[in-house]
Amino acid sequence: MERSDAGWPEIDRAYRLVSQAAQVLQNAEEGTAQQVEGRFETVLQRIEREANRNGSLHDALRHFLKVTASYRSHLFHTYSLPGLPRTNNDLEQFFGAARYHERRIAGRKVASPSTVIRGQVRLVAAFGTRLQPPVGPDLRPRCLTAWRHLRAGLEARHEARRQQLRFRRSPDQYLAALEARLLKPPLPS
Repeated sequence: MERSDAGWPEIDRAYRLVSQAAQVLQNAEEGTAQQVEGRFETVLQRIEREANRNGSLHDALRHFLKVTASYRSHLFHTYSLPGLPRTNNDLEQFFGAARYHERRIAGRKVASPSTVIRGQVRLVAAFGTRLQPPVGPDLRPRCLTAWRHLRAGLEARHEARRQQLRFRRSPDQYLAALEARLLKPPLPS
C-alpha cells in the first residue's frame, strides 16, 4: 500500500499531462492547425520535462512521446478542413452508416459490389446530401474536365468488373475470344 501511495503523485502528474494533450487535440476553441500544433508542442515539452525527471513513469512517458512523434506529421491536417472527422472512430462510424444504408436500400446482408466500383462517388454523395440536400445548380459539374476524368475512371473499373463476370460465366469462350484477338494478323501498312 505504501509503495502505491508513494508513486501516486507521479501517476497523477502524468495523467494530467496526457489528458491535456487529448484536450488540445479536441480543439474545443476551434483553433487553426498551426494554433493546435503550437499548443500541442507546449504540452509535449511539459511531458518531456516530466519524463526527464527520471521517475518511475520515465519509460511510459518516453513511449508516449515516441508514438506521438510517429503520428506527428499526420496529426494536424484535420484542423485545416472544416467538418472533417478528427478520429478514426468518426470515420468508421461514417463508413459503417454508409454500409448500413446501402444494405438496407438493396435488401442485402452484405455491402453491394457496386460500392467497389462507384464508392468514390457514392460515399461522397451520401455524405454531402446528409449535410445539405442538393438543389439544381449543385448537381452541375464545376469542372467538366475533372468530371470526365472521374467518369473515365469509374467506367474503367466497371469494365474490369464486366470482364471478370464474363470470365466467370464462361471461361472457355472468354479465353477463345482473347486468343482470337491476339492471333488476328495486323492490317497491312
